[in-house]
Amino acid sequence: MRLLLFNKPFRVLTRFTSGDGRPTLARYLSAAGVYPAGRLDYDSEGLLLLTDDPRLRGAITEPGRALEKTYWVQVEGEPTDAALASLRRGIQLADGPTRPARARRIESPAGLWPREPPIRIRLRLQTAWLELAICEGRNRQVRRMTAAVGFPTLRLIRAAVGPFTVAGLAPGEAREAEALQAAAFRAGLLAVSGRARGVRSASPPPSPARSSAADRRWIGRPGRDRRR
Repeated sequence: MRLLLFNKPFRVLTRFTSGDGRPTLARYLSAAGVYPAGRLDYDSEGLLLLTDDPRLRGAITEPGRALEKTYWVQVEGEPTDAALASLRRGIQLADGPTRPARARRIESPAGLWPREPPIRIRLRLQTAWLELAICEGRNRQVRRMTAAVGFPTLRLIRAAVGPFTVAGLAPGEAREAEALQAAAFRAGLLAVSGRARGVRSASPPPSPARSSAADRRWIGRPGRDRRR
């Protein structure tokens, strides 16, 4: 099994071909049989995992998986405590509520590379950096989350996927994951995936043949909220 860590530059597609002339991974990578495990938006930067293992790719991209991804987010304005608290609780988006996130203010990340082209920042516009960690992968989710709390994203960098980080990789550079760490990562993900499938495939308990009078009195009544 091969697992590559790649620092995807700004405005590069996370695939090897393009019908419209935009830059793709083929400009930077020539590893045969290795494909992206998930996506990273054209206008986002940072860590992308690639592997030749279809099972691992499937486990990484499986919807609902609790695989944490950490982002450095430069936003317009100075995020308030209330905005951070909302991100930590979960945000209501058009496609439903997000899971709670880890969110905190940070200084500009050490060793951060310049973006090409640079961000156009209006005169006297205040900006700030956040570190945001989520366990979902909806379309443009981080951008939508920060916008929902009033602080639009200016620059978005994926800093980590699970135990793997972008540290030490310049834009356009790749390296092989350390073999033991990659094997442990794969084993853990596949074990979780197998348990999740087992839960989903379990047959529901059989319905009783008939209900008692006491049972029938509860038909149509709202149940107690079990989420508390």
